[in-house]
Amino acid sequence: MTPDSVRAPFVLASASPRRRDLLVGIGATPDQIAPTDIDESERPGELPRDLALRLAVEKLAAARHPGAFVLASDTVVSVGRRILPKSEDRETAEACLRLLSGRNHRVYTGVAVRAPDGREISRVVETRLAFKRLSEDELTAYLDSGQWDGKAGGYGIQGRAGAYISKLIGSYTGVMGLPVYEARQMLVGLGYVF
Repeated sequence: MTPDSVRAPFVLASASPRRRDLLVGIGATPDQIAPTDIDESERPGELPRDLALRLAVEKLAAARHPGAFVLASDTVVSVGRRILPKSEDRETAEACLRLLSGRNHRVYTGVAVRAPDGREISRVVETRLAFKRLSEDELTAYLDSGQWDGKAGGYGIQGRAGAYISKLIGSYTGVMGLPVYEARQMLVGLGYVF
């Protein structure tokens, strides 16, 4: 550890308040929130795991903050090879939830970190989940809550939808948007001091 690494600022390359809160919770409060603007479209034939990693790495590459620790992340929800969209409207959220209802699915969260000296590391964390079969009343109540807005796969596990998850193997915080254990290990490995 060098004195420069102790004083280096920490930049979160994401506008997600959940990612910020998760980092604050483990003692890594970002000095700056600087979301990047990249094309998040999936490529033909791209697998969900590969998409999550590529997007995190591309977000990191787009984050121009020399001399800082920078963390970028992206989350992808899939049923088999099918990648579910981020829900920007009620119809999309409903389609995602109907597909997830009573089924298993996976959430892949890509994390990429750059140290002040330019070293970079990245990885993907996979979480397997089972969603209970939703009744029409449960589906309507969740859609009415608006908690699907902007969420990959049409749900946020930290809200009402958490009551619909019957099994989870992997990282709960990864499903929220940032696997904190892995993110902390990556930051420490690059010299970040908590």
